[in-house]
Amino acid sequence: MAILLRNLKGRFENALSNPTIIIVFSFLIVILIGACLLTLPFASENQESTPFLDSLFTATSATCVTGLIVVDTADHWSLFGELVIISLIQIGGLGFITLATFFLSSFRRKTGLKSMMLAQESIGGFNIQDALPMVHQIVKMVFLIEFTGAVLLAIAFVPQFGLKGIYYGIFHAISAFCNAGFDLMGGFKSMVEFNNHPLVLYTIDALIVVGGLGFIVWRDLLNWRKNGRLMIHTRMVLIITAFLLIGGSLFVYLAEYSNALGQLPDHEKINAAIFMSVNSRTAGYTSIDNASMLSVTKAFISILMFIGGASGSTAGGIKVNTLGIMIIAIISVIKSNNETVVGKKRIPNNVVLKAFSVTMLAAALVSIVTMSINLMQPEFSLIDTLFEATSGFATVGLSSGVSPLLNAPGKLLIIISMFVGRVGPISFALTFSLFKKENSGVVYPDGKFIVG
Repeated sequence: MAILLRNLKGRFENALSNPTIIIVFSFLIVILIGACLLTLPFASENQESTPFLDSLFTATSATCVTGLIVVDTADHWSLFGELVIISLIQIGGLGFITLATFFLSSFRRKTGLKSMMLAQESIGGFNIQDALPMVHQIVKMVFLIEFTGAVLLAIAFVPQFGLKGIYYGIFHAISAFCNAGFDLMGGFKSMVEFNNHPLVLYTIDALIVVGGLGFIVWRDLLNWRKNGRLMIHTRMVLIITAFLLIGGSLFVYLAEYSNALGQLPDHEKINAAIFMSVNSRTAGYTSIDNASMLSVTKAFISILMFIGGASGSTAGGIKVNTLGIMIIAIISVIKSNNETVVGKKRIPNNVVLKAFSVTMLAAALVSIVTMSINLMQPEFSLIDTLFEATSGFATVGLSSGVSPLLNAPGKLLIIISMFVGRVGPISFALTFSLFKKENSGVVYPDGKFIVG
């Protein structure tokens, strides 16, 4: 027994030395603290304690910057509850480790190797040497971008809401940049009333896109003049992002022209179509009734949600660079190339394998959640359930009206889906290394397999 406990302790200590596992547990701890705070009676408008499962759902959605809700944010939560939610969004968007590293390194001169490794993993950096400077640059840029967005939104909100519009501007700027999609408009309306207000829609659009590009892309763009060129990662992210945004806008506009967009003037139809395309990438705001959309549109948006934004960003999904790597790998196979090459750069086989692994794990999770909820609550259509499950995993927050009507097991499934989607399927799977057996060091011969 003593030997068993000693081995288990050793595995636990080794696992917790892994930056990925530390980050996973940091998100879990933040979620649990947030859920406990939201259960407090003064966190709700009616001064009554919110059921723990609903609080856990909200805390997970906020920390994982999803935006799915089971109770309306403005109608149910008090000012304290709203401040807890926006704090969770900010922590979840930047990452607890990123913020902790920023503040700790600001107050002490030396930072250990472990802290630098954590910072690198948290921001998705390539080089450990650049981790700390990047953390400081990222945090400062985030606050500057959010401040700019808050000012622009306040200009639009103050005439309508008075001084409360300043608070609305700050809340929605943070929520939009972090790709969370929480709003304070009440009645589950989101931004439906602002199709005729381009300043609101396009400010939110800009915040979402910038937040979804990723910290690595930001830095590369800022250093463009100095370096004279962009990294292949940046070019891939920008090209695919532009293609998806333009293609998504055109599809929504054409498909929903006489349906969900039917009652809007032509210029508002364009605003709403662009807004839906941007938000389907990982934000969760909406300016049209999602439930009224055609099934084909819901299916298309589900694909956009599944893809998400870029790695190292506030966005969810499998990531656009993952999609790009898979497309390039497939083209290489079709051309019978032994190597996966793009822009005269070779993509390592382990990166290609990871891209396909992430996608397959994500697809499996979404499928399991969709089928499970549909079996438990057959009153929901399959496409609506798929839409909700994909939105949860991709941390988007767009809803077809399913989330508020979910039973307890359904809410738990979406909670798990949001958490796995935020930390990443592979990162989540790595947490089980706590219980894995030690590598025996055996090398096995190649087997012969037939594919295709």
